[in-house]
Amino acid sequence: MATTSVMHTVLVPVKQDRLEIFSQDVTRGLSAKNKYLNSKYFYDAEGDRLFQEIMRCHEYYLTDCEMEILQEQSALISKTILSHAKQFDVVELGAGDATKSIHLLKELLKTGQDFTYYPVDISGNVITQLEQSLPKQLPALKMHGLNGEYFEMLQQAGVLSHKNKVVLCMGGNIGNFSPSEARKFCRQLRSYLQPGDLVIIGIDLKKHPRIILDAYNDTGGFTRDFNLNLLKRINRELEGNFDITKFDHYATYDPGTGACKSYLVSLEEQDVKIGDQTFHFSLDEPIYMEISQKYDLESIEQMATQSGFETVTDFFDSRRWFADCMWLCV
Repeated sequence: MATTSVMHTVLVPVKQDRLEIFSQDVTRGLSAKNKYLNSKYFYDAEGDRLFQEIMRCHEYYLTDCEMEILQEQSALISKTILSHAKQFDVVELGAGDATKSIHLLKELLKTGQDFTYYPVDISGNVITQLEQSLPKQLPALKMHGLNGEYFEMLQQAGVLSHKNKVVLCMGGNIGNFSPSEARKFCRQLRSYLQPGDLVIIGIDLKKHPRIILDAYNDTGGFTRDFNLNLLKRINRELEGNFDITKFDHYATYDPGTGACKSYLVSLEEQDVKIGDQTFHFSLDEPIYMEISQKYDLESIEQMATQSGFETVTDFFDSRRWFADCMWLCV
């Protein structure tokens, strides 16, 4: 008989108001010589909705590749986890809607393991949705939702439970960093973990450039709208006056470096007000929005070892376009 789902959302106080931090980050980015905006702010309620649309696009292969891995190999992944950790909790960084990780959670529940699932997301909307959906699908699951920044919430999970951690970084989120930033992220991640903890990290692999570029320039325009939505959020939350019809989305991929980048380009010379500040845009001036970095297996192995991890194994989709890499903290 299934037990009742145990659920708590932990909202950890932060030292500085998030709206103030948002404002400071936007000011810093738009004041730079080469303008940029931080991609973590894509994810308000509308951004979440648009990203769900992106993941359903036929061009956006990442979702299908990782879903295939989790649907077909979760039993093997669960067995591999149990061979390295006897008592553990599962922490998912950037949980989203958990439609992929739910397959692994089901397999882990089948083993009778007494674990708690800690989904972490910067979007409170995502955590609220998980609180509503997961109990219906997995009534036996114990869950603590954590709304906030990755490392703050990972630290909080460590306070809530002293068991070993199995940390999930699914969806290729590591690609949101440049290679040097990714190594820094992995080293920081390792600093919050203990020897014997496991990390399962989704990483998009290098492949034909057209396949990659199409994934970030879909014919339905959802990636374009996803980027432009951040300007709408600035208008709404920071009293901005962006006219989104005066900006265009542009994506580019360099197969040599593996860097796929997205920009918003000003279609005319214009001034934009945000609160009491004014930012000038020249004709064709770009705003750098995000990177989606692609890797080969050698680079992934180097990143693991340089960050204090040992590779346990890699799980691939049938086309070997994507890998869920299991690393052990050493």
